[in-house]
Amino acid sequence: MRVFLTGATGFIGSHVIPELLAQGHEVLGLTRSDAGAHRLEAAGVDVHRGDLDKPETLAIGAAAADAVIHCAFDHNFETFFANTKKDERNIAAMGEALAGTHKPILITSGVGIGTPLNGGPATEDVLNPRHANPRIATELAGAALIAKRVDVRTIRLPQVHDTTKAGLITPLIAEARRAGAMAYVREGTTRWAAAHVSDVAKLYVLALEKGEPGARYNASVEEGVTARAIAEAIGRGSGLPVRSVGDDEVEHYFGWMAPFAALDMIASSGWTRARLGWEPTGADLLTDLAAMDFSALADA
Repeated sequence: MRVFLTGATGFIGSHVIPELLAQGHEVLGLTRSDAGAHRLEAAGVDVHRGDLDKPETLAIGAAAADAVIHCAFDHNFETFFANTKKDERNIAAMGEALAGTHKPILITSGVGIGTPLNGGPATEDVLNPRHANPRIATELAGAALIAKRVDVRTIRLPQVHDTTKAGLITPLIAEARRAGAMAYVREGTTRWAAAHVSDVAKLYVLALEKGEPGARYNASVEEGVTARAIAEAIGRGSGLPVRSVGDDEVEHYFGWMAPFAALDMIASSGWTRARLGWEPTGADLLTDLAAMDFSALADA
């Protein structure tokens, strides 16, 4: 297939490219810059110029392909709500370009959207349309397309990591440096699901080749890693002191990430593994944090 890939120069998209090429697919990668175009060409990818602020440019890319993998998202968390609405517009535009065809579009969400109302691990069968996370806009945009018989498949991401990045943990490290210590709340029992980026990239391709219209797939390998274990690993690697903090200190130590500080984001992927034959092999989160170059991260 010829696959239109948004976020092609990003952390996850750049790992999806070799997985697609290895399976014999052609890739049409989205970029808005000359530097991005050069990177894609060097990777053996055709270039499509476009911009997340111009949905019509994404629609053109979608129309020129046999399938879409939508990894792109504006990760400026100062405008997070606005960015979820932007994602909604982009999904709608690409979906309209695919209407009346059997071409699949894979969209990207977060595992937290599948958290049951009574708690416990997020599962693929749960979708709460009133979820407090603004990222629900992504899945509602997908649901609107499904109602129009567009083949939408959703990949829900945990904390995706390697030795250079680790989802929300990367900005958490920046906040810890600002505050002068790496903190966890109370006993640090909050848990976050995680997966190595190489395993996530493989899952996108499996969902493209074997996935079902309307299905949601959890990309979690580890169901949950405790906040204390994460904080202690960062402390060892960065040299920052590690401390338990009370609720009244959360905003100081976590900054804009305070709403996530005591939030459980655990997720099961048993259904996903069984349906797609997904067999993760990448390093776990704590192993990657132990191997991370924190000095390089500070300069990034």
